[in-house]
Amino acid sequence: MKIGVAAFLTEHSGNPGDIASEAERLGFESFWVAEHLVIPTTYTTHYIRSADGKVPEFYAHLVDPFVALAIAAHATSRILLGTSVCLIPERNPIETAKAVATLDLYSRGRVILGVGAGWFPEEAAIMGVDFKRRWRHLRESVEAMRELWTKDDASYEGEIIKFPPVKMFPKPVQKAGPPIILGAHDPRYAPKRAARWADGWMPGNLSPEKAAEVIPQTRKLAEANGRDPNSLEFGVLMMAAAPPSVEAIKRYAAAGVSRIVIMAAEAAARDGVAVVRGLAPIIEAAGAAG
Repeated sequence: MKIGVAAFLTEHSGNPGDIASEAERLGFESFWVAEHLVIPTTYTTHYIRSADGKVPEFYAHLVDPFVALAIAAHATSRILLGTSVCLIPERNPIETAKAVATLDLYSRGRVILGVGAGWFPEEAAIMGVDFKRRWRHLRESVEAMRELWTKDDASYEGEIIKFPPVKMFPKPVQKAGPPIILGAHDPRYAPKRAARWADGWMPGNLSPEKAAEVIPQTRKLAEANGRDPNSLEFGVLMMAAAPPSVEAIKRYAAAGVSRIVIMAAEAAARDGVAVVRGLAPIIEAAGAAG
């Protein structure tokens, strides 16, 4: 089982390079950074993960993930570098494709692009996104970025994303571009999307039992879409306070999960190096799980 660590990074977390370097030293396989570009001051959306329904204040303090991962790339040599997740519809796909390709070049092919469509209508509106069409916006952006990464003269003609033939370099080190992992949580809808256009799926807090149910379904959907069902990689983002037990890790592996990413949520408010160091026992548990 591959074990990664994800972090909410703010101005209180410390240097991303120091945090990623510590994660690499401890044996984490990957280092992931969260994103919110802007948080509206006034909103009516109810945030389901807080008792009062309010969006956590630190969301407005999250750093740009690509700047943070560039610093992390310079400070490390082996650990993979991911976004968990990048809100692609809120970004220009050409600018994003350029940033991802450049990061992949300088990290020597260590980038994983975790993507999502967003859950916050007011944030989406501020960034010019039609919230009802955000999933199409995400898919078209992903398709357009793959064109930019793989073709010398790339163009795209979708309902939302459109551009004439253009040249965009550098190309990513990874052939066909970095793997794109869908970070959507809802097992009712995400498998269909992952099966159609993603390289994998990494929902939050999916149980081993649910994973055993939906992973085979997702592979069948991928095959129905003319894709190799074994090419998809499945992970789980653990947002709970306690890391999974050895037995839970074994059940995840049996279900087809190959990566567990632990969220270092406390890094938003204090030293990220110390927070990551406190999660090190999960590495030992994964080793014991075999």
